Amino acid sequence: MNAGPLAGVVVVDLSRALAGPHATMMMADLGARVVKIEAPGAGDDTRGWGPPFVTPERGDRESTYFLSANRNKESVCLDLKDAADRGLLLELVRRADVLVENFRHGVMDRLGLGGDVLAAVNPGLVQLSISGFGHDGPEGGRAGYDQIAQGEGGLMSLTGTGPADPQKMGTPICDLLAGMYGAFGVLAALHERGRTGRGQVVRTSLLAAAVGVHGFQGTRWTVAGEVGRAAGNHHASIAPYGLFRCADGAVQIAVGSEGLWRRFCTAFDLDPEATGLATNPERVVARERVIELVEKAFSSWTAEPLLARLAECGIPAGRVRSLDEVYAWDQTRSQGLVVEVDHTTLGALRLPGPPLRFFKPDGLEVTRTEHGAPPILNEHGAAVRAWAEGPP
Repeated sequence: MNAGPLAGVVVVDLSRALAGPHATMMMADLGARVVKIEAPGAGDDTRGWGPPFVTPERGDRESTYFLSANRNKESVCLDLKDAADRGLLLELVRRADVLVENFRHGVMDRLGLGGDVLAAVNPGLVQLSISGFGHDGPEGGRAGYDQIAQGEGGLMSLTGTGPADPQKMGTPICDLLAGMYGAFGVLAALHERGRTGRGQVVRTSLLAAAVGVHGFQGTRWTVAGEVGRAAGNHHASIAPYGLFRCADGAVQIAVGSEGLWRRFCTAFDLDPEATGLATNPERVVARERVIELVEKAFSSWTAEPLLARLAECGIPAGRVRSLDEVYAWDQTRSQGLVVEVDHTTLGALRLPGPPLRFFKPDGLEVTRTEHGAPPILNEHGAAVRAWAEGPP
């Protein structure tokens, strides 16, 4: 098994729910040893988030939510209010490269585990702290949950059938992105530590994650003074670009250049120089007319031959797949996006796989192909305690 580019890096994971665990799972996928610290009894909050749960023949039920964010980790239960367990945690910190937490601001200090304390124990420690709305500022103490952040961070105002229909995304996008940004920050801090020998504190938040992916919608406001609003399944700045009905359903197309527009019109007997449609800015203004025109052209086509025709003409296009179709798709599997693990109580499981692959310059793939199952609660307690209490 390839160990991964983070082999040898030790991560102490005090986080729970999703943002922090997603960050540490990314590191674990890359080969880091991640020791997940859980509260005795209940463990990570997401162990109770369901249904759906999976009930093994032996052992406690397992939450599929927990399984989504905790592969390749070890679990040990510690009571951070207990002096002995807190001392054991500090021994783990002494051996670690990274510590991740997403407690509300001030909790770590009250536990006697503030950033200065941890840095005194291990000056090279990189600390990642993820909050809801930031660690300071007028609302820095607010608790953060994904849907609240999606709303407060503007993403819901950009999502839905129209301005009066704000919708959350179907995945907890702010949690996931905060984890991704956090992992990115940790790797940057580890790189700097290689030069200086000193660790530092990396901070991000669900709010920062939401604003960080505003993309063109952000500058649409900050530069042009135009407030973006939900526009359903059609792009705010490109036309035609979106979901279009055909005879037996719908397909998606992305006509992202004038060359593609002319090619598209030739393929479907449309006039690329029609008044008011010759350029993308004109088409964006006349979006409803464009939608009507395209859907009329597609009305006699069923989806499969239509997609084939679009591919033949070089027009980027696709269908809308359900998740079962995505995981059954040969292309998904070819990219290593489904992995098989052996869970302690559930047995063989298929899980969504890591999104990164690694190759040597000569083309030889060195991506990690074997993964550890998400742990049952305190599965590695004895081994982790023995390691922490042993010689450095």
